[in-house]
Amino acid sequence: MLTIHAADAVLGAPDGADAVAVDGGVVVAVGPYDEIAAAFPAARPRRWSGLLTRGLVNPAAVRLLEEAYHPDPREADELGTRPLTGEALAALAPDEARWGASARRGLQRMLRHGTTAVAGTFTRPSVRTAVLRSGLRVLPPAAYTAEPPFSLDPLEAAGREPGAVPARTGGPPAAGEAADLAVFGVRDVAELAARGAGSCVATVLGGRLLFRAR
Repeated sequence: MLTIHAADAVLGAPDGADAVAVDGGVVVAVGPYDEIAAAFPAARPRRWSGLLTRGLVNPAAVRLLEEAYHPDPREADELGTRPLTGEALAALAPDEARWGASARRGLQRMLRHGTTAVAGTFTRPSVRTAVLRSGLRVLPPAAYTAEPPFSLDPLEAAGREPGAVPARTGGPPAAGEAADLAVFGVRDVAELAARGAGSCVATVLGGRLLFRAR
């Protein structure tokens, strides 16, 4: 499906560029909405309020998925809602089935933070299967030295410095690349750095809308 994602601005693009056209999971154009809409009159428009960027990379994915357990909402009374690590995780001693379910929940939470790629080598079979089935891009391991609790927010690893957005590649989305995009409900990169990736309102992976804030 040919789709135009229009936001207030596209991070890193020239002034006035506020739209990205996607066809078959690939970016086909980036520029001002009026020009993009005129070039692709049959496209379905999706309008977002905020800043559109390339999808983010979470460098702590292995630790988040293989060294932390993400409780099911039905376990909240017993386990709480935050990922379990350390002694709490050791006491729980999840089996492979439970690790797989935890990983699926963790991956969904990553999508809610604009993540479209994870870095690392996954060794637990059930976690590896969950990652492969999620469709998220898997990149080579990245240095990540933070101590638990590890953050679902990729901007934490970048120190939340304006401009230090850990996208899969630098710069704005470009024609010919996979349509892995995120939209954050912020006005500019400084506000994104201040509020973090929890401000995500939409995540698009390979042209598919996989998360939309309610």
